[in-house]
Amino acid sequence: MGRREAPVKPATPPHPVDELLPPGRMATVALQHVASMYAGVAAPPLIIGAAAGLTPARLTTLLAASLFIAGIATLLQTLGFWRIGSRLPFVNGVSFATVSPILAVIEAKKDAALPLIFGSTLVAGLFCFLLAPVFCRLVRFFPPVVSGTVITLIGVSLLPVAGNWAQGGNAAARDYGSLGNLGLAAVTLVSVLLFHRFLRGFFQRIAILLGLLVGTLVAIPFGKVDAHALAGLPLVELPHPFAFGAPRFEAAAIVSMLVVMVVSMTESTADMIALGEIVEKPADDRTISGGLRADGIATALGGVFNGFICSAFAQNIGLVALTRIRSRFVVALAGILLVVMGLLPVVGGLVSLVPQPVLGGAGVVLFGSVAVAGLRTLGAANLNVGSNAIIVAVSLAFGIFPIAYPGFYHAFPEQIGTVLHSGISAGCLLAVTLNLLFNHLGRPRTVPPATVPSATGPQTRTEPAAPVADPA
Repeated sequence: MGRREAPVKPATPPHPVDELLPPGRMATVALQHVASMYAGVAAPPLIIGAAAGLTPARLTTLLAASLFIAGIATLLQTLGFWRIGSRLPFVNGVSFATVSPILAVIEAKKDAALPLIFGSTLVAGLFCFLLAPVFCRLVRFFPPVVSGTVITLIGVSLLPVAGNWAQGGNAAARDYGSLGNLGLAAVTLVSVLLFHRFLRGFFQRIAILLGLLVGTLVAIPFGKVDAHALAGLPLVELPHPFAFGAPRFEAAAIVSMLVVMVVSMTESTADMIALGEIVEKPADDRTISGGLRADGIATALGGVFNGFICSAFAQNIGLVALTRIRSRFVVALAGILLVVMGLLPVVGGLVSLVPQPVLGGAGVVLFGSVAVAGLRTLGAANLNVGSNAIIVAVSLAFGIFPIAYPGFYHAFPEQIGTVLHSGISAGCLLAVTLNLLFNHLGRPRTVPPATVPSATGPQTRTEPAAPVADPA
């Protein structure tokens, strides 16, 4: 009798996160990811470049750097190496939180601001990389009552920027605030709203891009678009380290950027947890620390290659939930596309053609959505518990003071004033301090069940007795 062979066990199929899809399907979904996040990547360098008075060519350099760094960050997150990267379908790009403190630095330092900004960004990236392994233990100090307040302030602080753009962007110009400028902003805003209302799927997700296109086309007959800046752009250009000068370091600017970095780390941690639930691969401490290390490396590279702080893009998490395509390699392909776009100056050149009134119209939706995201985060904070409502009220007040009254902190020393002049920094520092005072110091209090919104829907969780009233 022959020897009976052992039955061959069927190969275990890979987890959907590690699945390779057919090329055509992978490319289609990757393009959707790029379209979903492109406006978010393009807006911060456009805002910062306009505030710094950059020429179209220099603005193109800034935008190309943001695209390039977003692609590198996304590749680090999805593919990873060693203990770097979450290895989830996680999209990274420029954090909106970085805009307001950068504008404060530009206002204070004028032409010397950009080297100072990139030096501070470099320090923030190294800080994030080194703090990543222990941040999971510190995140309880940034519960929804703190992070929601800060995100709300980010949106509120950016809305005046949209208003300034809608009027023309340059208060010294003859047509500043003219009916023509406001009309272009209105056409763009109405276009975005109509596209979002009547389109579906992929086209609804790029409603802001379509609105920018319509507004720019309408602006052409009125002489608001100057295409001459495209003539001198090279076809391909590699990113130049420190293209705006050698980095500089000052304590006040570094503190502002570190505040933004901590807020971005908190957002990324929350987004990784939500994404882990969606793809049915829960994010443990190792996943979160790897993801934060990727944020840190990408942010540090941003400081070198003229980029900014990197953080999660929540809209792409929504796209993963919507399409149910969980492969990290799809998002890695999106990262490759972003890198290629960053190497093509003409892409940035086309975006730099958009007139500021058109940007203002789209900015109403874009920046207002950031404030709404903060309110949504505050929804996870039980404002009926303890002193959470007081924390939010006082922190918002002190965050809005420098927005409503730009000279509110003018009597403070320059080093302190630069930090407080940003409503985000002022509000964040106060929210963290008040949260420590009311929710961490003194006797522990029992936390009742709370409904916590997540990407997969509201969930009820019960916390044990702990020295916090609103756990992260």
